[in-house]
Amino acid sequence: MRYHLKNPFASGVLAAALALLGASCQKAPAPPGGAGAPPAPTVTVSQPESKEVTEWDEYQGRLDAVATVEIRARVTGYLDSVHFTDGAEVKQGDLLFMIDPRPYRADLDRAEAELLQAQTRFELASNDLARAERLLAAKAMSAEEADSRAKTEREAAAAIQSAAATVEMSKLNLDYTRVTAPISGRIGRKLITEGNLVNGSQGQSTLLATIVALDPIYCYFDADERSVLKYRGLAREGKEESLEGGRLPCELELADEKGFPHGGTLNFVDNRVDSGTGTLRVRGVFANPARILEPGYFARVRVPGSAPYRALLVPDAAVGADQGVKFVYVVDASNHAQIAPVQLGPLMDGLRVVREGLHSNDWVVVNGLMSIRPGAAVNPSRSGAAQEAAAR
Repeated sequence: MRYHLKNPFASGVLAAALALLGASCQKAPAPPGGAGAPPAPTVTVSQPESKEVTEWDEYQGRLDAVATVEIRARVTGYLDSVHFTDGAEVKQGDLLFMIDPRPYRADLDRAEAELLQAQTRFELASNDLARAERLLAAKAMSAEEADSRAKTEREAAAAIQSAAATVEMSKLNLDYTRVTAPISGRIGRKLITEGNLVNGSQGQSTLLATIVALDPIYCYFDADERSVLKYRGLAREGKEESLEGGRLPCELELADEKGFPHGGTLNFVDNRVDSGTGTLRVRGVFANPARILEPGYFARVRVPGSAPYRALLVPDAAVGADQGVKFVYVVDASNHAQIAPVQLGPLMDGLRVVREGLHSNDWVVVNGLMSIRPGAAVNPSRSGAAQEAAAR
């Protein structure tokens, strides 16, 4: 018995459906690591930079003048003239003020005249004494009269000394009418103008101006007790100059400066620790030829807190933290990122000192840390130095 298909189109559709079903049942499995797996993230790695470093302790300080002088009148009189510009630099010996000298010149003339009179009286007394000695030897004058002439001669000699002292004092008073700069530095504004009466009496002398020295200049700061003990310990071990020796180097920068461009030395340490704050007053001295440093400025001072030593440094951005533990990612030989716990030191020029946990030949992940996890495969791109990575 034969069966004939009444609808040829329907039979064609059925054949096509069966063919598609057979193809779906024969789907090939995805190859491992093929196009379906995510690619390993690309990270930048570099080896730690090895160089000699010195740890520094930083402090806030204030600049102060090495010398400050108040210019006061030493004689009384009317101010004749002022010979400087407010705020200008003056040199030692420069004329600053002139007090009317005429009364003191007249007083000097009188003193010199009195000295001449005293010298004349001494000459007369000396001649009388010489005659008395001759007469006494010839028994023509009594001993009492000769003794009187000797005392007169000594009195005249004393009068010369008194008159000479008066002349010297008159000369000093005349000199004091010229008020000169006792030190070199910057002078402030004049506190009294021409034509005013100034007083030279001790305890009531008129303040005319002030001068502050500019080169060198001091910087005072307070160091904590622990740091001072550390410095002295380094000095005992011979790793650093003595804090009291005046040769321990220090560096300074102003509020608008970077890199501590001003070098100096510590030259003074106070003789006791402040029991209230636990700090010790320390002073550094700095050369100031360009007059950049001014008394009263705030400044940052740093002092070497260790002897120079060789250290490994990595970019500070490469350091992570997990519950207080610091770590970096290190790429191993199979290009997998591994966690390396580290002990850190200070930050220096954008790089962090690593005291423990790294070797100089380790490859540290410095860029792309957010895309990796411990043990994950990575695609490392090697950078030449940690300093280059830190600059990115």
